[in-house]
Amino acid sequence: MPEIDPGSSEPRQAAARPGRHAAQEPVSEVSASGGTGPGSPAPAGPRRQEKARARNPFLLWLKEIATVVVIAVVLSFLIKTFLFRAFYIPSESMVNTLDINDRIFVNLLVPEPFALERGDVVVFRDTKGWLPPTPQKADGPFSVVEDGLTFVGLLPDNSEQHLVKRVIGLPGDHVVCCDAGGKITVNGAALDETYVNPAEVPAVRTFDVVVPQGKVWVMGDNRNHSADSRAHTDTNGGFVDTADIEGKAAVIAWPMNRWAGLDNYPGVFKNVPSAG
Repeated sequence: MPEIDPGSSEPRQAAARPGRHAAQEPVSEVSASGGTGPGSPAPAGPRRQEKARARNPFLLWLKEIATVVVIAVVLSFLIKTFLFRAFYIPSESMVNTLDINDRIFVNLLVPEPFALERGDVVVFRDTKGWLPPTPQKADGPFSVVEDGLTFVGLLPDNSEQHLVKRVIGLPGDHVVCCDAGGKITVNGAALDETYVNPAEVPAVRTFDVVVPQGKVWVMGDNRNHSADSRAHTDTNGGFVDTADIEGKAAVIAWPMNRWAGLDNYPGVFKNVPSAG
């Protein structure tokens, strides 16, 4: 018989006998992993700590930033190695086309697989000693960082071991200065060089050359302030080896107010016959 609780009109079940569970009480089971069953709190182990770290917004932000930086560096290195490379202009030899302190992007697909054309502005390595020796830079933490950023392509090359000039003569071309009108001729055709700096009348420096195979004849647009092929006829005939050409200057990238593509002025050379 059910017992009546004093002060209550409701019956209650008798207490379970020792060694037996009450009929209405569910038996909790122990899981195979040693944890408690349903209704028991999970242990605060390494997995929960990892989840807490994964939900940390600051750690997620750092991870995203690191991923973006790594991708940017890899892409920059690939672009710098195979497509474009940045260079710094330290001299006035190409004024007005290029000013001192301009930063340019150079197309590395020229001269291979795409061929050079007359009028192209090219950057080439100084393997013939056209430039005076540059002083050794002092090593330091900032120079290491700068060299690293230059290597991956995030900074322009300012090593001053390169030159930038305009191609006037291709292999086989006969280039002469000057005709009766004071103009340079290529294969007998006079050039109306609209890219030459108009601030000064170019001084006449006579030459008569035939460009050998594998080489080009180059000149600066600022003729009176450019130590180009004319000034180095005693070294390799003044010619530049095509193997030394890094590429064709394509774009002025900096400063922003000088953003522009670089023209090779095909109209200037349209009447030049093929070398024969």
